[in-house]
Parts: sequence; structure tokens; C-alpha cells
Amino acid sequence: MEKTTQIYGIRAIMEAVNSNEEIDKVFMQKGLKGDLIKDLERLLRQNDITPAYVPIEKLNRLTKNNHQGAVANISPISFISLENLVETTAKKDKPALFLLLDQLSDVRNFGAIIRTAECTGVDGIIIQKKGAAPVTADTIKTSAGAAFKVPIAKVDHLKDAVFYLQASGIKIVSATEKTNQSVYDVSFTEPIAIVMGSEDRGITPSIIKASDFTAKIPLQGEIASLNVSVACAVFLYEAVRQRLGS
Repeated sequence: MEKTTQIYGIRAIMEAVNSNEEIDKVFMQKGLKGDLIKDLERLLRQNDITPAYVPIEKLNRLTKNNHQGAVANISPISFISLENLVETTAKKDKPALFLLLDQLSDVRNFGAIIRTAECTGVDGIIIQKKGAAPVTADTIKTSAGAAFKVPIAKVDHLKDAVFYLQASGIKIVSATEKTNQSVYDVSFTEPIAIVMGSEDRGITPSIIKASDFTAKIPLQGEIASLNVSVACAVFLYEAVRQRLGS
């Protein structure tokens, strides 16, 4: 929790990458030129790290220090590969239960979801490398430490993860209000992965199309949607209810 998770400056970030630190996010200034920045970009490509190109104002908000046009977050946790996650889960004596988070952007929502995932026996969380909320100290705090307990896999493209899970015998259910099927009509007793969308855009249409099922939470009030972490809890506890047979 006390570990510094942010580094700044081109050479500092290059040193962190070369030292095999778990780099979660790299923010680089749009339009920045020069040999050193090209060296950093080349190193990131070699290590399969995709930077986010942002205005200098964003970098200035991230740190007041001399960032030289580059800021990075070092993850306080280690990630697992999707293949290892699925293989490890297949050895358990219960049906798999995964969460896929489609470009969730708020670190506190992410932390709250991780906490609920741990409480409901989720086998692992899958996020996309680009566009996903980083694992920060705030994420860890909001998760109440659950981020150290629930395996998290990062993938290049979430849609590819959907296809991989389906090929591994795992059904995909996407949480979306654009369906007539209720969450209470979906069977969660078989191996399944639940997809939750971003706070503002929901789930990517191509992922919804690739899903085996879609489901929504019945709402009785005038507000059209729930906070994503609350909606995720509803889905997960419906899975728990069904699996416990009550």
C-alpha cells in the first residue's frame, strides 16, 4: 500500500521496463519528438506495452514533477496470463466463474468490483491492456486488499479473450440494458464469464454480439441504470444464489 506506483521521466520509465517492473500504464505526451522518446516507444513495443498518448495538461495533473512528457504507473500486483488462469481454474472442483471488464475506467469502481469478486468466489478477472483502469493504491484500498487475492489477467483484445473462453467451454453473458432477458433467467450453474461494460459507454457492441447470452437487471425506479460495481454485485450474487441451490 505504501509502495510508490508512479514514476516519471523518459529514462526512469525505460529503466523500470528494463528492470522487469510490472508496468500497468504509460502516459506519453501527444506530438512529442526526439530520439529519446523514440527509444522509449521502441522499448515499450518490444515489451508489449501500449502507451496512451495524452495532452500535456493530463501529464501535469498526474505529477507536478518534471515528467519530460512521460509518466508511468507501476502496478502493485502481478498479473497472470489468460491461458494460465483458465488452466488453473479448470483443475478446481467447481464450475468456472470469471469477470470480464470492458474498459472500466474508474479505479474505485474497479476496486469495489474486485472486492465483490473475492467475496463471491470469482476465479479471475480479465481486463484489456488498453483503455482499462490501472491498479493503483486507490484500487487496492477500495478492494480492501482483495486485489492481492483475485487473479487478474490482462489481454490485448477483450474480444479475443471471449473467443478463447468459449473455446474452453465457458459461456459468456453480457450485462446490458439492451435486452429483454433478465439476469434471473440466466443459468449461472455452468462455467460462465460475466462481462461488465464501462461507466459511460457500456459493453462494446462486437462483444455483445459474440456473447452467448445477454441479461439486464430489472429496475423499478426512474433512473435508467445502476453504478457498474453495484450491477456487477447483483450478477455475481445471483450466480452465488444459483450455485448454492437456494
